[in-house]
Amino acid sequence: MANYTPVDHKKNWENLAEKSQASLLRIDKILLLQRIILFMCVLFVIILFLPWRQTIPGRGTVTALTPEDRPQTIQNQIGGRIERWYVSEGQEVKKGDTILTISEISQSYFDPNLPVRLQEQLSAKQGSEEAAKQKMRATQAQIEALNRGVKLQLVAAENKVKQSINQVRTDSADLVAVKQLYAISLARLERYEKGFKDGLFSLTDIESRRLSVQNDNAKVIAQENKLNTSRQALLNARIDLDNTRVKYQESVAKAQSDMGTALSGQATAQGDIAKLRNEIANIDFRRGLYVVRAPQNGYIIKTLKAGLGETIKDGESVATLQPKNPQVAAEIYVNAMDVPLIEGNNGVRLQFEGWPSVQFSGWPSVAVGTFAGSVFSIDKMASPNGTYRVLVRQTLPVPKADEPWPIQLRQGSGVYGRVILNSVPVWYEIWRQLNGFPPSLEKEPKGDPTQAK
Repeated sequence: MANYTPVDHKKNWENLAEKSQASLLRIDKILLLQRIILFMCVLFVIILFLPWRQTIPGRGTVTALTPEDRPQTIQNQIGGRIERWYVSEGQEVKKGDTILTISEISQSYFDPNLPVRLQEQLSAKQGSEEAAKQKMRATQAQIEALNRGVKLQLVAAENKVKQSINQVRTDSADLVAVKQLYAISLARLERYEKGFKDGLFSLTDIESRRLSVQNDNAKVIAQENKLNTSRQALLNARIDLDNTRVKYQESVAKAQSDMGTALSGQATAQGDIAKLRNEIANIDFRRGLYVVRAPQNGYIIKTLKAGLGETIKDGESVATLQPKNPQVAAEIYVNAMDVPLIEGNNGVRLQFEGWPSVQFSGWPSVAVGTFAGSVFSIDKMASPNGTYRVLVRQTLPVPKADEPWPIQLRQGSGVYGRVILNSVPVWYEIWRQLNGFPPSLEKEPKGDPTQAK
């Protein structure tokens, strides 16, 4: 009690006030922090239920929509030696403009008068063809003459055969008559001999009848010989007829053989003529290939051969041409897991290298500096790294909220794209990403998803 003073009591009260004020300030800060945390939790829950647009990312390059708009190499169709260049790298050319000229290096075409020489050979072969035609006409006339001559010979031979047949018939009838007379003479001789025995006839009558029988027998023998001669004549006439026919066939066969030879000569001449005409046309066409021309309008990107006098083979590339005003497109590569979800009419947001942009994956509508596109086609086969190429073209007509693709786009520059899919809650997208699931598919795609609609 001896140490207690009013001053000490006053100091204690001041210390207590300072301590209480500090405690009150700490309580206010804690309450503020709790309110902020509560607000952020509520905001996070609200965000979880906001709509999120699913996308399929992919990287690639700018290309052309059609093959004829893509860079191509200019090739010479024949081998030769470079004589002169008419273009330089970066130069614009039009279709048909001269790129370079070459000279001949094949020994078969060194002769400057080669077309004249071939024309002379062609004239000679045409003469051979005309000679073959004349021989064919002569052979045909010979065959016609043989036909006319053999007709007369055949008629004569056939008439002779008919005459021989008639003669054989006549001689056969005469032989029958003579035999009948001989038979009658034999019968009379038998009656006379019987009468002679009976004393009715004299010996002179018997001898006369015997002489008559011998004469009739001689007539029969003579008529038989005559008939045999007629038959032999008929056989000879038929042989002559057959010989005439054989000779005619032999002559006609020989004439036809000559006709075949002439026809073969004509065909050979015609084949040689066609071959020479083909060679002449090929030479004329080949000489037109000494000048290598631009296949379409464009720009010479790079010359693949240098200098003069350099030898190039046929079909070898001499320069690279970039077509003018190509219809550009973007080719992006996506994972195989996402390919079944892409349809031919899906929209795509593209971000080109060299153009500043702000990309929002889940809200493509608020992205800045991106361009609209649509899926044109999807490759049927995966690339070597296992991804699939998706060809994207510019959306036409261009939506009002978007701008057309930059005209400064060059093929080969990089591009990053996102294929737009369905709209899902944010919580579902977070859950899908954490589990590594593909984007959701509400319904099966209609038609072939690899072809543009």
